[in-house]
Amino acid sequence: MAKICKICGKKPVTGHNISHAHNRTKRRWLPNLQKVRAKVDGQTQRMRVCTNCIKSGKITKAA
Repeated sequence: MAKICKICGKKPVTGHNISHAHNRTKRRWLPNLQKVRAKVDGQTQRMRVCTNCIKSGKITKAA
């Protein structure tokens, strides 16, 4: 399953680990995704949403 936020589209970013000797190895920064039951168009759906979207109130959690 893709690590993409259903609300904002946030996805993994790539870069390098850089050692003291300046050796570079590939790495990824993953978004902090949580499985959440949210109301969408009056129905409850399970979605993977980043914590920024949950905190900012972009979704309404289902009871």
